[in-house]
Amino acid sequence: MTTRLPKYHFAGGTAVVTGAASGIGKALAHDLAARGSNLVLVDRDARRLADVVAAVRAANPALDVGSHVVDLSDTSAARRLGETLLTECTRITLLVNNAGIALGGRFDQVTLEEFDTVMRVNFQAPLVLTHTLLPALKASPGSHLVNVSSLFGLIGPAGQSAYAASKFALRGLTEVLRHELPAVGVGVTAVHPGGVRTRIAASARVGSGVPVAEALRHRREFQRLLTIDPAEAARVILDGIEHRRTRVLVGWSAKVPDIVARLFPASYGSVLSALQAANARCRAAAATPAWRRRPAGDRRERRTH
Repeated sequence: MTTRLPKYHFAGGTAVVTGAASGIGKALAHDLAARGSNLVLVDRDARRLADVVAAVRAANPALDVGSHVVDLSDTSAARRLGETLLTECTRITLLVNNAGIALGGRFDQVTLEEFDTVMRVNFQAPLVLTHTLLPALKASPGSHLVNVSSLFGLIGPAGQSAYAASKFALRGLTEVLRHELPAVGVGVTAVHPGGVRTRIAASARVGSGVPVAEALRHRREFQRLLTIDPAEAARVILDGIEHRRTRVLVGWSAKVPDIVARLFPASYGSVLSALQAANARCRAAAATPAWRRRPAGDRRERRTH
C-alpha cells in the first residue's frame, strides 16, 4: 500500500542544499528562501558560496542562512558534515543532494582513481549524507529528500562511463528509498535535469587518456546543449517537491530521451543519434536565408536597392 503524504510546506522549514555555490543549487537556494525556508548551503567553492549566502541573506533578512565549505569527494568530510548538521540544526525538513562533478572520456581513457572520484562526489556523498541525516528527517514528519541524478541517469551515452554510472546508482538508491521512506513520513524525489545552463561543462574533468583536442571539442558540444535557465529548473524541482512527485524531469532534453529509452531500451543510442542529426539539419536550414534554400534553377536574381 502506497503512503500518500500531504503537500510539502517550505515556509518555516530548514533545507540543506549541496552544490549551492552555482547553477541549480544557487537557484534552489534563492527560490527556497523566497518560499520561506531557512537554509544550510554546502559547497567546496568558498568564494562563490559566500557570495550566494550574502545575496540570500540580503534579500531575506528574517531567515537563518548558514553555510559549510566541504569537499564532498572526501567521504570522511561528508560524514563529519552530516554529524555537524545533526548537532547544529534543531530541525531539518529538506535535504537536496545536488552537488556533482562530470568526467569526460571513454572508459579506457579514464583511470580507476578518476572514476572513483566521480563516484564519491555523485553517489557516495549523497549516500552518506542521506544515511546520516535520515534520523533528523524522520523526526520531522512531512520532510523530504531530493537526489539530483541526471539525464545520464536515464541514458548511458558513450564517453560518460563514470558520470552515468554514478547517476544511475543514485537513481537506483532513490527508487528504493521512495518505496521505504514515505511510510515513516519522508517524501522522496529523483530529479533528472536535461541541459541546464550550469558550470558543469566548464568545470568538467577530463580523463587523463583523452587527447586535448578531443576534450575541447566534446566540451564545446556539451556546452551548446545547456540552454535551460537554472531558475526555471529550480522552479520545476521545487514544484515537484511541493506536490511530492517521485520523479522530476527538467526540460524536453530530458523528457524526449527518457521516452526514447523506454520505447527502444536496446537501441535508443542510434535513435537518439538520428534525432540529433535531424535536429541539427533543421537548425542549419532555419539559419539559411530562404533564397538559398530554393533549388538553383528556381532562384531569382537578388536585387539590391
